[in-house]
Amino acid sequence: MKRLTYIVLFFAVTGFADESDYTAAREAMVEDVRYYAQLAHDPDAVGLSDAVMTAMGSVERHELVPASQRRYSYENRPLPIGYGQTISQPYIVALMTELIAPDADDIVLEVGTGSGYQAAVLAELVDHVYSIEIISALADRARVDLERLGYENISGKLGDGYYGWEEHAPFDAIVVTAAASHVPPPLIEQLKPGGRMVIPVGGRFLTQTLLLLEKSDTGEIVTRQFGAVRFVPLTGEH
Repeated sequence: MKRLTYIVLFFAVTGFADESDYTAAREAMVEDVRYYAQLAHDPDAVGLSDAVMTAMGSVERHELVPASQRRYSYENRPLPIGYGQTISQPYIVALMTELIAPDADDIVLEVGTGSGYQAAVLAELVDHVYSIEIISALADRARVDLERLGYENISGKLGDGYYGWEEHAPFDAIVVTAAASHVPPPLIEQLKPGGRMVIPVGGRFLTQTLLLLEKSDTGEIVTRQFGAVRFVPLTGEH
């Protein structure tokens, strides 16, 4: 099993005076994420491509968190976004994005819109992102924020992500941003042959493991593990 090292790096910040401060903080965050990727000495560890790092440096994370959290926007750690949910640590967002090997022509499903940050990073790299959120207030807020930021290649839906979004399947890749007790069968079915899915699996109080599932051209699923993580649980009927 790959081991990931988690370190929280704090900026000595009490507030941002103007947009240039956010820009500088975002650039520092990108360097922190790059440093995280270099911490793993495992020769099989995942490196972060220039394309993914450019996307991380382009998305305005401070625009996708509650106002009370903006001063912490570019710290490399999760942040609360309300309703018991969080915006993921930037390093984890970058890692999950890298694992699906995004391509400019890809159609990607995201399960768990949350703040819209992961969707925005994906939208910088792929043709279209379909994102599902089960909490209506978060779905509405993410839609407004993403539209305000000019993301025209993200479509949102209020619903239970366990069942995916069948009318837009099959997907080149699927990113699940909440921990499931098992890999939802509907998501496997909606993954295109040759496609990839990244998902944290495990319970709220148990070890969660980040999994990468690759679907062969014949429909066979090959699973790899990429270390221990901690996500809020996937909610819904299952």
